Amino acid sequence: MTLLRTLVLALAALPWTFAPASAQTKLKWAHVYEIGEPYHTEALWAAEEIKKRSNGKFEIQVFPASQLGNENQINEGLGLGTVDMIYTGVAFAGSIHKPMAITNAPFVLRDFDHWKAYRESKLFRDIAKGYEDKTKHKIVTLTYYGQRMVTANREIKKPEDMKGMKLRVPPAPLFLMFTRSVGANATPIAFAEVYLALQQGTVDGQENPLPTIMAKKFYEVQSHIMLTGHITESLLSIVGNHVWGRLNDAEKKLFQDVLSEAALKATNNIRASEQKLVEEFKKLGKNVVEVDRGAFRAAALPLHNDGSGGWSQAEYDALQAVK
Repeated sequence: MTLLRTLVLALAALPWTFAPASAQTKLKWAHVYEIGEPYHTEALWAAEEIKKRSNGKFEIQVFPASQLGNENQINEGLGLGTVDMIYTGVAFAGSIHKPMAITNAPFVLRDFDHWKAYRESKLFRDIAKGYEDKTKHKIVTLTYYGQRMVTANREIKKPEDMKGMKLRVPPAPLFLMFTRSVGANATPIAFAEVYLALQQGTVDGQENPLPTIMAKKFYEVQSHIMLTGHITESLLSIVGNHVWGRLNDAEKKLFQDVLSEAALKATNNIRASEQKLVEEFKKLGKNVVEVDRGAFRAAALPLHNDGSGGWSQAEYDALQAVK
């Protein structure tokens, strides 16, 4: 009897287990975004859709707004098995496999169509496989996050205007490439802490896509929005190996299909949103500034292949050739 009780307690301590088909598997999906953002609403849709299509076998609980930790912590949690699925920026996955972050080099992507072509390319799958080989986690798909724009309490028109500026950046190494290109002082701060840092003047500015600036209300504590468009940002949908490795082929296809559909819907929503938000910010009395993008791009290009990014020249050339 004591042995049986010990076994029961040991099984109960596991983060989740696959039981017979009639039993339910509970999974945790973590991310750092707000509940009103498309990433979260589509994650909720995907969770319900997977539950429905699996006849209730999988119940996925979505934890938004850094409830289970910041970006670095949820990436670590995926390896520890304390979370089962995550959204994460490519720069954070790039901390594990550097080429994964190649699209976060400033101005390396030409436009939204270039981003879409990369998402569907063999190059993306090849780079993703490098990450998967290292971690054994599964990169399912890529979601559009938008073009990153700089905000501050003064006008910025050209790279020299950012020299010495204290700029909040996400705590992932590749974001330093942009700050180096313009001579700004990078200040890594977790996403959930950015609003307060701006409000208190810990930093002079930050950079994020327009939908994020709206969702996180950064415009409340920043007077100017500069349309730099310096990074075309992406989120990865990743399933931990402790989950993916135990799915059968039909279940893998189910997760792949549903998560890909959710990513497509979120992508379309974000793209539509960022195209109308310039006018929304103007209505809110914000100063929306057209910058000299050519000058910003010229400042960034010499850093693309200086070795700091961690991708090969062949990978870089392949990205430029994607159409």
